Amino acid sequence: MRMALAPDAAATSTPEVSHDPAVVCAVYHQAVELIGKRWTGAIVSLLFRGPLRFHALVSAVPGMSERLCADRLRELEVAGLVSRHVLPGPPVGVEYTLTGAGRDLNESLSALGRWAHRWLDPAAAPAAQSGD
Repeated sequence: MRMALAPDAAATSTPEVSHDPAVVCAVYHQAVELIGKRWTGAIVSLLFRGPLRFHALVSAVPGMSERLCADRLRELEVAGLVSRHVLPGPPVGVEYTLTGAGRDLNESLSALGRWAHRWLDPAAAPAAQSGD
């Protein structure tokens, strides 16, 4: 799935989301599908703290494989939420950081975290496991 950002998203007004139960907002659905993919929330949350190298991201999320981390980072990069920077070597490294669009998720994901801590049972959370 490719998410296209508005060319000048910061300058545009925020459209109202339809709350009509008979209508699903396609853009809202697209955003939920992107951010709701397994491991994406964890990756974005880590990048809120600042730029990280690939292996630091993999190490910080128990159960996330290198392949899935790379897949999610690529999806986030294509969507315009993450930027990838090759660092000069030796050894050559890759660092990931959130773009302005990615940083804009902070308030929404923080609210989701507060909701989760209020309403979800941590004991019922699935154990971290490799794979998808």
